[in-house]
Amino acid sequence: LDIAGGDGILTTSSALKGAIQLGIGYTVGNLTSKPDRDVLMQDFYVVESVFLPSEGSNLTPAHHYPDFRFKTYAPLAFRYFRELFGIKPDDYLYSICNEPLIELSNPGASGSLFYLTSDDEFIIKTVQHKEAEFLQKLLPGYYMNLNQNPRTLLPKFYGLYCIQSGGVNIRLVVMNNVLPRSVKMNYKYDLKGSTYKRRASRKEREKACPVYKDLDFQDMHEGLYFDADTYNALMKTLQRDCLVLESFKIMDYSLLLAVHVLDQSPKEGGEPGQAGGDGKRPVAQRVLYSTAMESIQGDGKAAEAHTTDDTMGGIPAKSHKEEKLLIFLGIIDILQSYRFIKKLEHSWKALVYDGDSVSVHRPGFYANRFLKFMSTSVFRKTQSKSAGFCSSVSYDRDTLMLGLKLSHMPGTGIGKQV
Repeated sequence: LDIAGGDGILTTSSALKGAIQLGIGYTVGNLTSKPDRDVLMQDFYVVESVFLPSEGSNLTPAHHYPDFRFKTYAPLAFRYFRELFGIKPDDYLYSICNEPLIELSNPGASGSLFYLTSDDEFIIKTVQHKEAEFLQKLLPGYYMNLNQNPRTLLPKFYGLYCIQSGGVNIRLVVMNNVLPRSVKMNYKYDLKGSTYKRRASRKEREKACPVYKDLDFQDMHEGLYFDADTYNALMKTLQRDCLVLESFKIMDYSLLLAVHVLDQSPKEGGEPGQAGGDGKRPVAQRVLYSTAMESIQGDGKAAEAHTTDDTMGGIPAKSHKEEKLLIFLGIIDILQSYRFIKKLEHSWKALVYDGDSVSVHRPGFYANRFLKFMSTSVFRKTQSKSAGFCSSVSYDRDTLMLGLKLSHMPGTGIGKQV
């Protein structure tokens, strides 16, 4: 991923961070001159491109990176999505461009690079060509669902870009940040509801902040306990999100789950080198519906009441030992389409292992197994007063599926294009 050009080769990190800020600064600034209007179907397929030579041009500033071209996908559509979450152009620019981006030290299995804005609002992730292509196809229907229900644990995509330099294409998505740095995360998990090879490697365990997996969770916890209302709201949100993913034939996603133990230590910076060592008081995230608590609360006022500096938007819970916890979570890695490579991957894995346990499975089975694991092994009710929730699952599922089918019917506009 090294970017070649200029006086030599610059490492991805130093050149890429600067190029991201320059490119987004230019494209968002340029967008402010375009009048507001309704998003049209063709807006999802527009790609705008600008060349930023190091010596500068009539349109672009001079910079000390190699020459590069910056592409912006669906700029008007993404502007609308940012507005949906209360992100003003000035705030978006300030978050991304005002201070250096922070490189996160825990790349996923995909080898993607992750950058965090200094105010904790946005994650910028490099994605593969297939993932970027799939997101483009997904946008119209996916965001129609998001527009109907902005309270979701699904990732929110705020921009899709591509940097071209020295014969290399680097594609980027800007997303919501699930884990605030100002809260120390005592445990982190990547959960799929599968048992096949779902244990953190020795190398992962040796890291300062390891990300554990499903079998590790079962070894380390006897479930996370919530009051009945919170449990029901959380499961209803997860259930609806899984139905949306299933309707788009998406699978192999994970639940990123982080646990802060309130009784163990005061709030402090998370991963080494990431804590806000500038002495500033932690500030809660400003983007609408961005915190875990806001994502599951049906009533906006209730969510606002819970999103305080004390909880930083985390969901109050308890361990089986009655420890007070804050839970931070979000669904990640949704840019997988079962219609591509995953079909092949499952067929050969099934030959050597029980197919039902493999994490890559048909979308409907995957969603059901994911939900079953979350509702029984991971999340539990502290009291069973309202036992009616489980019996209402099938009814909710039918109702939601009907809504999703209607949203994809011809004549309803956006959905039929997916």
